[in-house]
Amino acid sequence: CKNREIGVFNGIMWEPPPSERYVMRHARPPRPANLKIYEAHLGIAGTEERIHTYLDFKDILPRIKRLGYNALQIMAVAEHANASSFGYQVTSFFAPSSRFGTPDELKELVDTAHAYGLTVLMDLVHSHCSSNQVDGIAAMDGTDHCYTHGGHKGKQDQWHASLFDYGKYEVLRFLLSNIRWWIEEYGFDGFRFGGVTSMLYISHGIGKHFGHDYHQYFGMDADTESGTYMMLANYLVKRLLPRSGLTIAEDFSSMPTLCRAVDDGGFGFDYNLSVNIPPMWAKLLQEQPDETWSVSRVVKNLQKRRFKEPCITFAESHDQAKAGARTLASNLMDAEMYAHMSIAGPESVVIERGLALHKMIRLVCIGLGGE
Repeated sequence: CKNREIGVFNGIMWEPPPSERYVMRHARPPRPANLKIYEAHLGIAGTEERIHTYLDFKDILPRIKRLGYNALQIMAVAEHANASSFGYQVTSFFAPSSRFGTPDELKELVDTAHAYGLTVLMDLVHSHCSSNQVDGIAAMDGTDHCYTHGGHKGKQDQWHASLFDYGKYEVLRFLLSNIRWWIEEYGFDGFRFGGVTSMLYISHGIGKHFGHDYHQYFGMDADTESGTYMMLANYLVKRLLPRSGLTIAEDFSSMPTLCRAVDDGGFGFDYNLSVNIPPMWAKLLQEQPDETWSVSRVVKNLQKRRFKEPCITFAESHDQAKAGARTLASNLMDAEMYAHMSIAGPESVVIERGLALHKMIRLVCIGLGGE
């Protein structure tokens, strides 16, 4: 909860009387055979110029179900002092963000989603923590190596973040208990692990061009401590939720064995997120007229994944929105969107063509991008 007098987020014990606590009423749905994810940042998921809440989002759940989705992925759940980070600079790992309501209201949202048969996934940031020493856990004991590595090894300069030291038992306990907390206390069914590439490599994958050389993956740059943590985390999720537990890795390096079971020597993720596809569409739209696109190159890029590796594909990413990039619709229809999107106004060839191509892009991603 934010102390508005001094601008600091304070950790507050939430323990309402038993009569006021929300009690989960609906069973978790089984793990979907064919995953179709609706991703949302709850605070900006409404139409009004305000921060929307957990309870506001309940009204959107019927629409999500009607559109054919079977999973809901929620961003920015864990508390973060910097709202502009979209929840990726976590300061309180066990606290749901107070911006969107109370912890019991989050439970009510998750339970209602379960009532609609939706699997509920959380964007989990265990690749790093905020370097904010006032609100967060960085330098909690006065040193730079409490939960994180000390010195330069403990910093991710591109993110201005501090990096966990997965070689410490205390850090492993902290992060694994955090996973269990979100599952058992709030009813989440799984997680999308952000920043997995940064965790896999000591170099964080910066400046590397991954290809067919396995030394790029398993050489001296491999971070075995974080790899061990991910195996433990995935094992824990499956142990706690054998029927419904689900994990997704955000990795652009295509690490081999990422989606193989832990018992088989893999990392244990269920899916890899195809993070290279949205930039491909953005690049095509910005640099080439669509009538000159190479269809064979599009098909090749959409199918660029390891044999039989379960992948989740998407046409555009929230990462692009965070960086200020244009949406697919904006690239396709530009200024025409502001004057000719209404069915009450005159028809526009630009709008009609843009909408048709938008649908085709999504269709080809569904058909070729996943596994």
